[in-house]
Amino acid sequence: MISYTSRMGALAFAVTNHALNLDTLIRIVTSDLEASTGAVATFLGVVRNQNQGHSVRRLEYEAYEPLALKTFGRIADEARSQWPQARLAVHHRLGALEIGDASIAIAAASPHRADAFAACRYAIERVKQIAPIWKHEFFEDGDVWIKGTIADPDDEVARQDAYRRACT
Repeated sequence: MISYTSRMGALAFAVTNHALNLDTLIRIVTSDLEASTGAVATFLGVVRNQNQGHSVRRLEYEAYEPLALKTFGRIADEARSQWPQARLAVHHRLGALEIGDASIAIAAASPHRADAFAACRYAIERVKQIAPIWKHEFFEDGDVWIKGTIADPDDEVARQDAYRRACT
C-alpha cells in the first residue's frame, strides 16, 4: 500500500476534526515530484444548504478512522495502477460542519493533466463507494443519516464504475 508524507511531515491520508487546507495537500503530492509534476488537480467537497428539497442547517460526519485511512491508501494504490505516475492525497473532515465548510479535500499530481484529473475524480468516486464515513444531515424540520453506498472494496464492478466516471 502506498503511504507517504511530504517533506513537511504532513500525512497524505487523514481524517480530522480540523479545517481542511488544499494548499497542504498540493504540497504533499508535489513535494518529491516537483521536476516531473506537470499538473495538479484538486477537489474540494463543501457542505451545501439544500438536499432533496430540504434546507440543510449543518452536517456531522463520523468515521471508523483506522479503516478510513486504510481505504484512502487502497484508493491511492488503485489509482496508481491506472495512472502510474499519479500521486494522491485525501483528507476528510469529521464532526460538525456548517454550510460552506469543506468536508473532503483531494489533490492529485501527475506529469500530465489528463492523469491528474482522472486520478482525482476516481478518488472521490471510490471514497463515496467504499470509505467507512457516515453523514448525518440536520434540517429545520428534523434530521437523517444519509445512507452511504458502501460497496465491497473488492467488487470489480464498483471499481470499474468509478473508473468509468473518472474517465468520461
